[in-house]
Amino acid sequence: MKAMILAAGLGTRLRPYTKYRPKPLFPVLGKPLLMHLLAQLRRQGCQNFVVNSHFLNEQFCKILGGERDVSLQVEEDILGTGGGLRQARSLLGREPFLLVNGDILHSLDLVAIYNHHLTSDAPVSMVVHDRPRFNNLRVAANGRVTALRVCEQDVTPESGDRLLAFAGIHVIDPTVLASIPAAGFYDIIDLYQEMIRSGIMINAIEVAGHFWTDIGTPQDYLDLHKSLLNNPALATAVGLESSLKPVGVEADVVLGRNVEFNDWAFVGAGARIGDGVRISRSVIWDGAVVKAGAVIEDEIVVG
Repeated sequence: MKAMILAAGLGTRLRPYTKYRPKPLFPVLGKPLLMHLLAQLRRQGCQNFVVNSHFLNEQFCKILGGERDVSLQVEEDILGTGGGLRQARSLLGREPFLLVNGDILHSLDLVAIYNHHLTSDAPVSMVVHDRPRFNNLRVAANGRVTALRVCEQDVTPESGDRLLAFAGIHVIDPTVLASIPAAGFYDIIDLYQEMIRSGIMINAIEVAGHFWTDIGTPQDYLDLHKSLLNNPALATAVGLESSLKPVGVEADVVLGRNVEFNDWAFVGAGARIGDGVRISRSVIWDGAVVKAGAVIEDEIVVG
């Protein structure tokens, strides 16, 4: 299997933190989310990767420089999900490939998803699940996606239709990429909508009983750490360190006198925490400095 990870977005909902790091490089338990995704994909059999970048792309160059199985596609202009795929066509080969959003963490079996796609007659499969906050795909009783970016009023339950959410994972036959316009910004969802209008099947692979989150907002990012630090079994399920406790402190952290931790917290490598600091439900990034006497609650501290 080959995979492309979409990492070229601006992360506007995560500002001001994305002024310092692109969203896929936000540290999760001290390691960039992108590196967790690559490790997960490798464990499940992926062997070659394309990662696209745009904003702060020098950070991607630094982190991925030693990854021999990763092709970094630096996009000077914002191309959108479809435009990024168009540029990557020559790197993706002739077999179906995985397309994964660079801001999600999950416990899904990607091999099973890929094999499910291969048994279908559809050129595209979208992984879907029931997440009321995100539900905006209409899925018919026969497992076809029949509309995107819709709401409850667009679903008729008596027909067997359901409203489900896209999980940020696709399996795509590269032949469909020929329909993407040759230049400019283009959203892959626009391609899917055109396929639906033309009667081309988009398969919905429904999943349940798994862990899944994106880090679309600061609260989502904090909630992810809360979940992982309080549930070692969950951390293991997504391939992360399983021996963590509610407070995680990385190597080379300098802790002042009388530093107090409450609830859960994570402190990244090389951070310096001053005397008398109180930290609750917060993530301190690597290298950050917290001044003596500070009270850090429900915060992301970048420096």
